[in-house]
Amino acid sequence: MVGRIHFPGLAQLKMASPVSLLSPCRFSFFFPAPRRIGFAITTRSRLRWSSMSQASPDSVAEDVMVQYLVLRRDLIDTWPLGSVVTQGCHASVAAIWSHRDDPLTLQYCSPDNIDSMHKVTLEVKGEPQILNLAEKLKAGDIAHKLWIEQPENIPTCLATKPYPKSVISSYFKKLKLCK
Repeated sequence: MVGRIHFPGLAQLKMASPVSLLSPCRFSFFFPAPRRIGFAITTRSRLRWSSMSQASPDSVAEDVMVQYLVLRRDLIDTWPLGSVVTQGCHASVAAIWSHRDDPLTLQYCSPDNIDSMHKVTLEVKGEPQILNLAEKLKAGDIAHKLWIEQPENIPTCLATKPYPKSVISSYFKKLKLCK
């Protein structure tokens, strides 16, 4: 597998001096890598290395806040892409708005964090699986919103309110990333 590079602030990079970009880690995307590697722009417009598969020293003390979205694969395969994306948006906004006074939601949506939200989008096979997941989350007292498209009354997407990843990830470990 070849490592992937993500440059969230590509415009700032184009303005950087050529010398500042000559670092061995900048060229890691040319070589096979056992893990995904990413870069983040800091407030001072410098690149900072971050690994998406291993905790960096900065993130060990900090538990990432995350919102999980779960879409139905059968709808992804049959509905227009825009319609499925809209269902995810509905569920995400509804989960956030329903818990707008929750301290974790306030932290997730705070001005300091609004530009660095973490969402994980997963998929289930169909309606029985999304309903089963909703029941498991309810039993585990995990706040979420199961979006039911009206007037058809079709459950299309499930979104959690924001939680620390360590608290919520175990409920989703058997699900596939949505691709």
